[in-house]
Amino acid sequence: MELTHEVRVGTAGWSYKDWDGVFYPSGMQRRKQHPLEYLARFFDTTEINTSFYGPLKPEWAKLWCRKVAAVNTKFLFTAKLYRAFTHSPIAVMEPTSAATIRPTDEDEARTREGLDAIASEGRLGALLIQFPVSFKNTSLNREYLDRLLRQFIEYPRVVEVRHSSWNDAATLAAFTQKNVGFCNIDQPLLGRSLAPTEHVTGAIGYVRLHGRNYEHWFADQSSDNQRSDSDNRNDRYNYLYNQQELAGWKERIASVAERALTTYVITNNHFESKAGVNALELKAMISGKRVLAPPTLIQKYPELRKIADAAEDSGDNLGASKQNLLFHQ
Repeated sequence: MELTHEVRVGTAGWSYKDWDGVFYPSGMQRRKQHPLEYLARFFDTTEINTSFYGPLKPEWAKLWCRKVAAVNTKFLFTAKLYRAFTHSPIAVMEPTSAATIRPTDEDEARTREGLDAIASEGRLGALLIQFPVSFKNTSLNREYLDRLLRQFIEYPRVVEVRHSSWNDAATLAAFTQKNVGFCNIDQPLLGRSLAPTEHVTGAIGYVRLHGRNYEHWFADQSSDNQRSDSDNRNDRYNYLYNQQELAGWKERIASVAERALTTYVITNNHFESKAGVNALELKAMISGKRVLAPPTLIQKYPELRKIADAAEDSGDNLGASKQNLLFHQ
């Protein structure tokens, strides 16, 4: 069945050292081409990760908007909320809860500057408010989340919780009342980790695929809280979904898309651009059409030849823009 509502598929972030020569042409920076100019040829959204580690600089946000607009006029960003609002500042040492999260007025002011820079360009699709698995469904945490949602009410909000205690009727009803999206996630399951869902509680549907690397996922729970290029963090997101796993999510995404106005599907298994591979595969599954892919990515992952055609090294922006337009319709 062809979906009538908009589905946008993309990756979580775009700036990774191990994407050079894999997703991006080798030495692309020497060509003075911004990564977003290349990525926007293949996807119509990406999730901004840097906004989690610190408030976005407005000049960066405006630059990114200009870069994608020149290539893909339909492109939208989603942005993660600064972790000062969602994580304990010493989350490695203590669980995150309403009692341990300590944002300041300056945090809010600087966060708004960056978000507003994107929103003013009409390119902010959603604000993702991501909590760690230690943030449980308690009365104090519900009160804090309610205040936070009011605090950023002017933005299209989506909440990602990772503890299964939030997967209940009361939470879904509260989100629906506020038109706040529930982020459906795929993650390694242990204890009370949230299992895959297909909830829609607002105009925005949201899906995030983190991979299923059980061996390394729980070895370094600090990796979401400390920006690092360490081997541990890379290992955590070193996972390539197989076709059967993606097919299960394709069905969930279809269910979400039937009930949401716009659905974002974000792949976060970024190691060696496995996120790019799975995002392209999902895009092909959902659209029922072949997709364009970076030639270097096809060389690294030849299984993509089944669903993708290699883009020309340059000058193929118009074709990608037309394809993305068709994908929306």
